[in-house]
Order: sequence, then C-alpha cells, then structure tokens
Amino acid sequence: MLFEDLSLSKSIQKAVFEEGYLNPTPIQEQSIPIVLAGRDLIGCAQTGTGKTAAFAIPIIHQLHRIVGSSKKAKQIRALIVTPTRELAVQIGESFETYAKYTNLTQLTIFGGVSQNPQVDTLKKGIDILVATPGRLLDLQKQGFIDLDHLHTLVLDEADQMLDMGFINDVKKIVKLTPKNRQTLLFSATMPIAIRELAEMFLQDPAKVEVSPVSSTAENVEQRVYFVEKTEKRNLLYHLIKNENLTNILVFSRTKHGADNVVKALRKKDIPAEAIHGDKSQNARQRVLDAFKNKEVGVLVATDIAARGIDIDQLPFVINFDLPNIPETYVHRIGRTGRAGNGGIAISFCGKDEEPYWKDIKKLIKVDVKIITDHPYQWHSGSPEAEAEKPKNSNRSGGAHKSRKSNASKQNKKRWY
Repeated sequence: MLFEDLSLSKSIQKAVFEEGYLNPTPIQEQSIPIVLAGRDLIGCAQTGTGKTAAFAIPIIHQLHRIVGSSKKAKQIRALIVTPTRELAVQIGESFETYAKYTNLTQLTIFGGVSQNPQVDTLKKGIDILVATPGRLLDLQKQGFIDLDHLHTLVLDEADQMLDMGFINDVKKIVKLTPKNRQTLLFSATMPIAIRELAEMFLQDPAKVEVSPVSSTAENVEQRVYFVEKTEKRNLLYHLIKNENLTNILVFSRTKHGADNVVKALRKKDIPAEAIHGDKSQNARQRVLDAFKNKEVGVLVATDIAARGIDIDQLPFVINFDLPNIPETYVHRIGRTGRAGNGGIAISFCGKDEEPYWKDIKKLIKVDVKIITDHPYQWHSGSPEAEAEKPKNSNRSGGAHKSRKSNASKQNKKRWY
C-alpha cells in the first residue's frame, strides 16, 4: 500500500511525500482508516513503529476538512496527552510537519518552564494542543483552556501515564471533554490496568496490535552477561573500553542507580549523563540534545524518561538492570535496530535477576547469545553459563589459570 491509497488530502500527501514517506508502516496502514472513520481506537505498538503519524495524519485530515478556510476564531479540536516533555515536543513537531500545507495551528505545552508564552498562544486560538497532564490541568483551571469543542482526544503512552501516577489527572481531563468525542489510546504495553482504562473512556473501540509485544526486532543482536551484581559497573566500563562502544543508551531501574552509574563512568573519564524524573525539564532536554549530537557517549536512563528518546541510528542498548516486567525488555531493546539499521542489545543479569531473565526468555522465545568470556561472572557460575563452558577450562572461552588469577586481581580493584 502507498500513502496515496489512504484517501488523504493533497496537502497532507505533499507533506508526507516530502518527508520521504511512500509506504505506511503496519500500524499506520491499519489505524489511519479507523481514525478517519471516526471510531475509537486502542493501538498497541512498540517504539519506532510510526504510531505518532498513525494518529497525527488522520487527525490533521479530519480537522482540515472541518476548519477549512474558515476565518472564525480557532478552538481546540484535537488534544494529545502524553506523560513527558520530550514526548510532547516530538509529537508537536510531527503535527507541525504533517500540517505545514494546511491552515491548522498547534501548540505544545508542558511544565517546568514559564507559562506566559504558552498562554499568549492559547489566547490567539489553536486547533491542536499537545500537552503533559499537569500543565494542561493547571492552565485549564486558570481559564486559559476550553475543551468544549474537542473532536479527538489522544492518550499517548498510556501505560507510562499510569506508571507515573497520572491516572487521576487523566480522569479529570476526560471529564473536561465532550462525551461525543473520538478517543484514541496508544500504549507500548497492554497490562490489565490499561484495558480497564480503555473500558472507562472508549466506546466500542477498534483494536490494532501490529507487532506482538513479545516480538523483538530481527536486526537486533541480543547478548546476555551473567555478572555479579557488585561488578556491573566494572563490566560496563570493561565493555566500553575493550569494545570501543559509544552512543550507548543504558537502562537503570532507579533514578539513584542511574546517577551512580554516571558518577562511576565520569571517574574513569567516560562522558556520561543521566536522564530521569528528578531532572528539570530543561536539564533533561539539554542532556538529550547532547546525546543526540554525540557530545555525550553514554546516556543512562530510567524507563519513563527514555520514552522521549527518538534516535533512528542508536547502535547500542545496555540493560544495566533487567526489568521485572518482560514486555519492558522488548520496549527497551526496540530503541536500537530502527529504521532498517542494525543494533546490539546487551543485558547484565545478576543472581537476583535470574527469575526476570527466565520470564524474558519465555516471552521473546529467542535464543539470546550468552557471553561467558568476561572477568565478572557469578562466582558460582550461572546455570546457563555453566552449560556453555567448554570442558577442561577454568573459565569460559578456554581461559587459563593465569587469566583467572588476573581477573581476581581486577575484581579487587573496583573503580567506583
């Protein structure tokens, strides 16, 4: 299928063509006709599948027809709610790109910055509003936002909004919108809480799941290292230096853990930054820009903060901490191997994380390459690593006693 087969306005087709889009991705091909038909929709799709365009393009098409060349005061007719500033900025940029040959106007609002410029634009009137929950409710309470004329509501990254505690805010926002609105809910994972949310807010929704949440990209090489928990930072430095890794996205389970990894890397003169919820919006954006511009070689992020990272050619993802939800693993490694590029996903598995790894393997049903040739394995040896060891060797990969001795010395010289 081609984009021109989707019955979109010529203005949108022109903008899409200039972006190099010829064939819609699976989620776009399936979702756009549903949205154009006015139905509610639940979309489950991993990062990098093109889901922003899947809702932005049909919304622009609908509003372009409704608003046309009208000179009446503009009113908010489409609202996209997303959990972080980074995601809001990306979505806003997409709407601006796809709508550049229409007379539609859009605004992106978020907290952590002065509200004055945002309020000035709201007063002039807009068609499309992209917002984070807190700033949206704040400006609505002040009387600057009217959602009475809303046509379409989009809840993007719904699973993360729940994880971040935005469920009550989402309920308040929905109550501010007309009952006859069209509602689109997109999520990378579809836990029970999301299904319950959908039942509350959507009416007879169509469901699109273009790629099962258990699937991992075929062009991503997956590796796992069984490593002592206390040696993870040593192993990270070992890989960066010995394999010349750069432009790496490292996942940490906690904000505190992310900061500690960054401190340890900096002590060894490795340029690294952390991105998580405790950072101010401006600080997070500066860090993200520095990473995208390759001024920083290692970005350590929590899962929630990483939702705002959209880089087509990200070569390495490292799971410093394994996620306790298997679907999160799929979402994480989907950050690499995008746009037809290859990528490598590396996971560190401590003894305490072995149950997580078993759950992940059960979900993805892929034989992940076990790397045993490193100096920081579990002292007792992991069950899988032991199975991989050649006979008559003191360490996997045919290592000799002298190497084992050297490794022991290295273990004593921790660099954090």
